[in-house]
Amino acid sequence: MKPGTYEEFWPIYLNAHRSRGNRVLHAIGTTVGTGLLLAGLALRRWDLALAAPVVGYAFAWAGHFGVEGNRPATFGHPLWSFYSDFRMLGLMLVGKLRI
Repeated sequence: MKPGTYEEFWPIYLNAHRSRGNRVLHAIGTTVGTGLLLAGLALRRWDLALAAPVVGYAFAWAGHFGVEGNRPATFGHPLWSFYSDFRMLGLMLVGKLRI
């Protein structure tokens, strides 16, 4: 089923991130990618800023292809997936989503 709204997408996203290893790799990728982007902008190091999505998605895709064995949601819903990466990380950090 192809989701028509973000509310329909979120449970599908969570289902694609069931394993602990995949969630941990996503958390690392989101954190490191965000850090690289912020550092690159603050230091005016465009190489760091450009590396941010490459590094972030490398961890996330390793989680999907190497751990979970499924296809990343990024391919079908890139913006919802990007937002959901941060939402999942936030929920993990406050203990509302098991790692």
